[in-house]
Amino acid sequence: MKKTNNIMQRFARILILFITLSAVSLHAQDAQKAKNLLDEVSAKIKSYKNITIDFRYQVNSPKTNKNQESRGNVVLQGEKYVLNFMGVTRIFDGKKVYNIVPEDEEITISKADDQKNDGLTPSKMLTFFSTGYKYSMDILQPVKGRKIQYIKLTPTAANTDEKYVLIGIDQQTKHIYTLIQIGKDGTKTTFTINSFKTNLPLSKNHFTFTESKYPNYYINRLD
Repeated sequence: MKKTNNIMQRFARILILFITLSAVSLHAQDAQKAKNLLDEVSAKIKSYKNITIDFRYQVNSPKTNKNQESRGNVVLQGEKYVLNFMGVTRIFDGKKVYNIVPEDEEITISKADDQKNDGLTPSKMLTFFSTGYKYSMDILQPVKGRKIQYIKLTPTAANTDEKYVLIGIDQQTKHIYTLIQIGKDGTKTTFTINSFKTNLPLSKNHFTFTESKYPNYYINRLD
């Protein structure tokens, strides 16, 4: 359970970078071009009522010889979300976070403040103005008939585990296609969006946790 939560927290922190497209004041022409593209993507995301993403998560660590691949999906609407990842469902209903672990038949409920580093809600993602990175244009790469423009984010702080991050943006749709995080230890973490759907019809209870659906689960209330 602890290991799963750590992985999900790592995913959540990285997912902030997937959709956090806030701008910093940059004067170089190349950086300004990168900023303008990120602004386009941000404006596109803000225009959607809800977003449904299917993704692939990969970690390759030469230091530990670890190679891991998982798939998941997340539905986002306003402050609310439902995330399915690594066999765990996480629901945020606007007030509380519910971690549902079928393997252990356990549910953990906590206040949203306890999850403030998750950054999974669109409002957090789109109002988080990062001043911790320098932006620059990177390669333009053809991928399955699409043109993917990469933007490189380099941390300005020396005490970070990240060496740099690459965000791949579909030039035509202005949607994020992939994110590649390179750690100082050589670890490569990749998120690839396999499906990006918007404004789907959702039930009014889509982001509601219903306790009666889990009669035999142990519920750990942290509040």
